[in-house]
Amino acid sequence: MGFDFSSEERRQLGYRLIDRIDKYYASLDNRAIQPPADERSADRLPLELPELGSDAARVLDELCREMIDKGFHIPAANYFGLMNPTPAYMAVLAEALVAALNPQLASVARSQFASTLEAETVGWIASRFGWHKPIFAEATPPGLARCDGTFTSGGNEANFTALALAISHRFPNAIEDGIATIGARPVFYASSESHHSLEKSAGLLGLGRKSLRRIPVNDSLRLDTARLILQIEFDQACGFVPFCIVATAGTTNSGAIDDLNALASIAERYGMWLHVDGAYGAAAAFSDKYRGLLKGIERADSITVDPHKWLAMPFAAGVVLTRHPELLEHTFSVASPYMPRAERSGMVDNFKISAQWSRRMNSLKLWLTLRVHGRKSYEEMIERQMQLASQMREWIEESDYFEMAAAQTLPILNFRLRGVSGVPNEPAVGLLGSDSEAEAAHRQFIAELNHDGRYWISATHVRGKSVLRMMIISYLSTAEHLAGLQEALQSAAQRVALHV
Repeated sequence: MGFDFSSEERRQLGYRLIDRIDKYYASLDNRAIQPPADERSADRLPLELPELGSDAARVLDELCREMIDKGFHIPAANYFGLMNPTPAYMAVLAEALVAALNPQLASVARSQFASTLEAETVGWIASRFGWHKPIFAEATPPGLARCDGTFTSGGNEANFTALALAISHRFPNAIEDGIATIGARPVFYASSESHHSLEKSAGLLGLGRKSLRRIPVNDSLRLDTARLILQIEFDQACGFVPFCIVATAGTTNSGAIDDLNALASIAERYGMWLHVDGAYGAAAAFSDKYRGLLKGIERADSITVDPHKWLAMPFAAGVVLTRHPELLEHTFSVASPYMPRAERSGMVDNFKISAQWSRRMNSLKLWLTLRVHGRKSYEEMIERQMQLASQMREWIEESDYFEMAAAQTLPILNFRLRGVSGVPNEPAVGLLGSDSEAEAAHRQFIAELNHDGRYWISATHVRGKSVLRMMIISYLSTAEHLAGLQEALQSAAQRVALHV
């Protein structure tokens, strides 16, 4: 009836699970993403609340079997879908250790060593943007911006945190007195391709979702800076108070990176906060070759990074950084007499600089992975995936059935079906007609491609137009996996063409 097991039982269960995980990882190179369409079902007879327990080994075996046999396998090498990677194995082990030790990072006094490791990890990330996070009282080296930051549950919370900091910066009294006391309506700006979490954050912060001005993108899918300036000046003339620009480094749809230097200059010109949502693309900073794609990011006031995207971490792991560390406490700190204090730690309690209170140690998985593999392993992975994406782009450009729909910046490819032709070697006959026809054709194509469950790609909209979308995100994916996907893409296109 109790929760404890004997030492031998713990070891047997642990080895049993590790063996299952090992077997699963060994299968990822060739594993299908999901069962075939006619075998997929969310139906399951619900259990009544168990009054008495069952044999642990049997339950564990049953759970693993069901989740693996009927699951959707994001970690597999044939997953070319959204921004969800194959987790690094060291990260998996770190998660097990964190769950067992259950460190509470709300206060330094209860997690001095764990808090130090987290601060160190934040500092490692910040260093790739030319920023410096002092862990104790050391001075910031000349030429670097002093910064601070915290791990979050993901990019949504990180962007929420950054917007709260922007409000605190522009309207210092709003944290205590509320948005209503500002006396005018605050507004902020992001591209039409930026992440939907911004609307959610605007609503939760009391700004209202209509306070977000979505600016159209240019032909490069970057926020149109000329349109941005016109909107800012129009809003000022109407009595609104512009306070923040959100740049995107790696949009979800296409991987586009806004002109960070230009947006930094506009933010400085109008006295606005610049936040860079680099949840996906900011990880390019871990590559010496590709960090130039982020030129100007060091001028941002805050940055979002999501290690559970391009840094091969399991959920959940987000990070928010700011080069205005004093604002973190101003925005989030509250009095709490029951929280223990750590004498002479030199570090700030995390509950004072975070939207969270109780805090899981989401940093250990990245810290351990970096300690074991090093930054250069990420550099190699990023450069390999960029090369694979370039090869895939070339294949699409030469295809009779597909064509690129947007420029490739990161390992995300937007492409579309050409006009329908049932003859494999004959060039396709023009583009699909209306937007609705393209949408329907792409939906049919995705269903056809994903029907057998072997591969998975998605569809989305870029600049309001229907496109097919794939990306290289797993460190297991190779040229051989791309060749298999290319064969499946062409076969599915031929089958769709014959039925149109």
